[in-house]
Amino acid sequence: MRVSRFPAAARLVLTVLLTLSHTNLGAQVTAQPEIVNRPDSSPVPPSTSAEPPLLPENPTPHRVIDKKFIAIMGTLGATESIRFATRQLVLENENSAGAPWATTVPSHTQLVIKYAPIFAAELVVAYEIKKHHDWLPGDRVIRKLWWVYPATMGAIHLHNALGNIHTQAPAGCPVADCQP
Repeated sequence: MRVSRFPAAARLVLTVLLTLSHTNLGAQVTAQPEIVNRPDSSPVPPSTSAEPPLLPENPTPHRVIDKKFIAIMGTLGATESIRFATRQLVLENENSAGAPWATTVPSHTQLVIKYAPIFAAELVVAYEIKKHHDWLPGDRVIRKLWWVYPATMGAIHLHNALGNIHTQAPAGCPVADCQP
């Protein structure tokens, strides 16, 4: 899997979630009691019985940023950092060895500017998935599975980092051209 697909995928998921969260904002209007107009009398408000009106249930508080969220997102950030650092080391070693495919090495500032927004988008996506949404059917199941995306991406980043660590010279490369 190529690294260049992740920013587009993260943007797509974020766009979909933000679109879904803003579509039903107008639908959450509270119902007003109707006043009945009778031809023989003045408008009368709805009858009041001995029963108190039904109030909406108090939702149980759902803490989004908890210890598990911090631990899983911290692990995702650590695996991304390991992948970026090992890729940077591979590029530096290939460039210093004179490899023709490694012409430039990006600075550390460029890496931070390029990949920090991607991690921020992943953090926002995980937060939005874990957050309670009244308008979303099946929200309870979705909230329980919020950790699947960060865990999967963490495994992919760790796999790529280990691949960077075990990088070897290409097969068929003459020893004089491939050794520093």
